[in-house]
Amino acid sequence: MSRSTLERTGTGAPRRAEKPPAARPGVSRLRRAEKWAALVLLLPALLGFVVFYVYPTIRGVYYSMTDFNLLNDPTFIGTANFEDLAGDPQVWDSLRITAVFAVLNIIVMMVLALGLAAFMQRLHLSNWVRSLLLLPWLVPNVAIALIWGWLLDANVGFLTQLLKSIGISGVSFYNGDAALGIIIVISVWSGLGYTALLLYAGMLQVPHDLYEAAALDGAGETRMFFNITLPLIRPVLALVLVVSLIGSFQVFDLVQVGYGNNPIPEVRVIYYYIYQQAFSFYNMGYASAIAILLVVILGALTFVQMRLMRANRSDLS
Repeated sequence: MSRSTLERTGTGAPRRAEKPPAARPGVSRLRRAEKWAALVLLLPALLGFVVFYVYPTIRGVYYSMTDFNLLNDPTFIGTANFEDLAGDPQVWDSLRITAVFAVLNIIVMMVLALGLAAFMQRLHLSNWVRSLLLLPWLVPNVAIALIWGWLLDANVGFLTQLLKSIGISGVSFYNGDAALGIIIVISVWSGLGYTALLLYAGMLQVPHDLYEAAALDGAGETRMFFNITLPLIRPVLALVLVVSLIGSFQVFDLVQVGYGNNPIPEVRVIYYYIYQQAFSFYNMGYASAIAILLVVILGALTFVQMRLMRANRSDLS
């Protein structure tokens, strides 16, 4: 008999450890009922996930190994599509443009969102002020692209003409030197409030006593932000960075709508190239192969990002 299951009495004779009391029948029935209720409530979401995510993913993997053009039945060709994309310069150029957009978009977004979240945390703004920050995020991206496309039209755009009046010319959608920067500005403008509120929610979990203790030790706002706030909101920060990374690589509607289905090469991002191959050239198999490549890249980047930021551990626990 193992030592861990024995206890010694006063005389030294071993005796078996007492078993914990069995759960009452009523409690067991309640737990089973709760499990079934949870399953019933989760079932619609699980069904939707399988129908709209799992099944299309499996079909996409299959199509990526076929010659499929929407007009004929798919013909299995193995890894030929992946071999073709490896030598397709437009795929890698689109990935490069998307990567530049993602890096600049995330850097600008995170710097502004962290500053805005810290501002809200320290000043305790009212709920209606915080709600106003969500308004750009609530506007559909199609509407945002149409509005900004009109404002930055080279001939009649209000902002274009306003910038010309103060000596800044060339700021229009179809100017190759400014096009990517314009898309980044629009993306930051539309998502800044939502990102800031996510970070603000994480900052609310930081105990106020830590700030009071740091203030008594003579720490300023900047030092408290970098030494207390940022380390303690690391899991939230990692989540926001991952979501921003995936969202940046999925930019499409701003380009497709803003450029009237004819973007200039400087903003032909990977999602648009996939759309173009699938629905303009009807190369569904090739488009699926590029999409699988994008999934692998995003999965690898997400994994590295989560490991580097230790997103599964929180200093608040």
